[in-house]
Amino acid sequence: MLSLLRRGPGRLTPRQAHQQTSDGKAVLLDVREMPEWKAGHAPGALHLPLSRLMAGASLPAAAQGKPVVTICRSGHRSQQAAKLLAGRGVEATDVTGGMTAWARADLPVTGGRGDSGGVIA
Repeated sequence: MLSLLRRGPGRLTPRQAHQQTSDGKAVLLDVREMPEWKAGHAPGALHLPLSRLMAGASLPAAAQGKPVVTICRSGHRSQQAAKLLAGRGVEATDVTGGMTAWARADLPVTGGRGDSGGVIA
């Protein structure tokens, strides 16, 4: 089930990521910047911009000790984040295609106020 997570940075489809994070097997970590996050993110995702992660910020408390699935807009920053986290000993993988692919797969996106959100292109 989590074989990709055990091997270090791997990649999941949006549907695989949604399933693993929805049933609590992993935590979804959005690594986009604040304006992107506010425009729309996956419900239940935690937020920590890649810029802060690269500067040495710790994972949010709710992600400590859990497998982490990183996501960004297109998949590039989340792949960097997964590699960085794996280097810190975190079981990490990322979402291929990011939030753009997530939204295209008709998975839920919420806005900053709990309403329906979108993905900044």
